[in-house]
Amino acid sequence: MGLCLSKSKNLDSNVNGHRSGGGGGGVHYQKPQEPPIHYTKSPAPVAAAPPQASPSPRPVLRPDTILVTRSDKEDMKREIQIMQHLSGQANIVEFKGAYEDKHSVHLVMELCAGGELFDRIIAKGHYSEKAASSICRAIVNVVHICHFMGVMHRDLKPENFLLSDKSEKALLKATDFGLSVFIEEGKVYRDIVGSAYYVAPEVLRRRYGKEIDIWSAGVILYILLSGVPPFWAETEKGIFDAILKGEIDFDSQPWPSISRSAKDLVRRMLTQDPKKRITSTQVLGTSRTA
Repeated sequence: MGLCLSKSKNLDSNVNGHRSGGGGGGVHYQKPQEPPIHYTKSPAPVAAAPPQASPSPRPVLRPDTILVTRSDKEDMKREIQIMQHLSGQANIVEFKGAYEDKHSVHLVMELCAGGELFDRIIAKGHYSEKAASSICRAIVNVVHICHFMGVMHRDLKPENFLLSDKSEKALLKATDFGLSVFIEEGKVYRDIVGSAYYVAPEVLRRRYGKEIDIWSAGVILYILLSGVPPFWAETEKGIFDAILKGEIDFDSQPWPSISRSAKDLVRRMLTQDPKKRITSTQVLGTSRTA
């Protein structure tokens, strides 16, 4: 089954495809109303379509996105190229095709009937180490595939991972490559992109490379294990200050009952210096991801 995503010139200005999670002391992870940190075009995460056992293709539309400037059109072209390039990978949503009319560009993609990982986290509160390990390994596998194939995602977050179906053993699939780029060897990236809670410190310092994807995956692992983000504040500036400060809370519940190896992996994924940060290959090479 596929789904059809349309991008046209008609759009509510409040729809930009970014939703940053929230949380804090003793409060489960929630969606706040803060603005994203990337203020140009980025398509909205795909909502789950009705589940079917063996569905046939049926279009499902997501909110349109403004495509009026040359930059918007180049971004759209790049996103399609990247999805085509990555198609065929188990943990990445399959791209079926793109069709254009005089108003819109329509993207046809694999249907993932299980909804967003974000909503699954909200429902559970937090995961056991075993369950978090399985999800983290799938996420890091996406990072590994992307980097191996020369792509930096730049916006990894639970909203951008979909579940193949509603079962507990559903396959996790990455989506929304609107901020992704083909990696240029030796290039230092300086544009600030991403979503507040998941952005790496070097992005805020405007000097970064592909290591930012591991940081974002580390933030997701922390959330999976505890139910709250590692860097939290009431304002976007406060979140950024906390990220740059880099202090990780392993004292609050449930961290005292979480294994030393899991906490060590989180630390290594959230290492401030990107040159010292663990790589996707190293994460996948461990006997136990968390």
